[in-house]
Amino acid sequence: MIDPLAEIVSMLQPSLPFSKMASGAGYWRVDGAGDGSPFFAVILEGSINLSINGQPDIRLEADDFVLIPAAYAFTMSSDCEPDGGSDPLRVTKIGDETRHGDPSGQPNMRILIGRLAFGAPDTTLVFALLPCLLLVRGQARLTDLVRMIREEAKAERAAKGIVLERLLQLLLIEALRSDAAGLETPGLLRGLADRQLGPVIRLLHEAPSRSWTVDELARAATLSRSAFFDRFQKQTGMAPMEYLLSWRMALAKDMLRRRDGGIKEIARRVGYGSASAFSVAFSKFTGLPPSQYGRADPTNGM
Repeated sequence: MIDPLAEIVSMLQPSLPFSKMASGAGYWRVDGAGDGSPFFAVILEGSINLSINGQPDIRLEADDFVLIPAAYAFTMSSDCEPDGGSDPLRVTKIGDETRHGDPSGQPNMRILIGRLAFGAPDTTLVFALLPCLLLVRGQARLTDLVRMIREEAKAERAAKGIVLERLLQLLLIEALRSDAAGLETPGLLRGLADRQLGPVIRLLHEAPSRSWTVDELARAATLSRSAFFDRFQKQTGMAPMEYLLSWRMALAKDMLRRRDGGIKEIARRVGYGSASAFSVAFSKFTGLPPSQYGRADPTNGM
């Protein structure tokens, strides 16, 4: 049986354009600005206070992992009161580490930070289904994975690119399925965890080309049509046909990017009876006809 979570994450083609090890001593603070790219952090030692996009502070401790799908502004600070000592905004390079605060003091935290990039042509569906902040507490397994990713990113080894991509996929899957918040907010994880909706979502992923109707899906969930529709929207944040359309378009974008078949073949594989019907739907969804989409996609190197 197809696993929707694994299928979506594998389509993302994650890479690691940036990572660094940082430490802090005394009272320190970092005020940062992001470009909306996703980033993650794992606390290796000590504790910190973290605020993302103006939200209240979150206290993070050793082996806590956080993934921010879209970060524009963040503040990290030491988990102690100002001591009137060194400049809290001071930054010093000490070997492989970036030191915040007192360069000669005993570190009160160590953190590994990474920024993610995705080669997939469409991440809209994925980010629409994720919580705005994914937090996993006390999972040493995630810390070990992040260390492995950092080591692989720094080394020059054979097959580095594919090893790094697989490790990042594993990190994302492990974080997503370990995150309690993923079940508290509408999204894919909450939908998959639902005893009646989970099998329906798997059916959509197993047979995206089938001409599904809400009535058929409701029967598969053993719910009335109205109860199914309301429950699906409440649990995933999307209407059933909206989810199916988004998934079909994500598949089509991926196939066009990889040039995996002609337009007629791709149309058939994502549930359209003709190339023209598919072209109309695709153009409405993306703003570009499929014949131009592959050429316009920068990941094709054209």
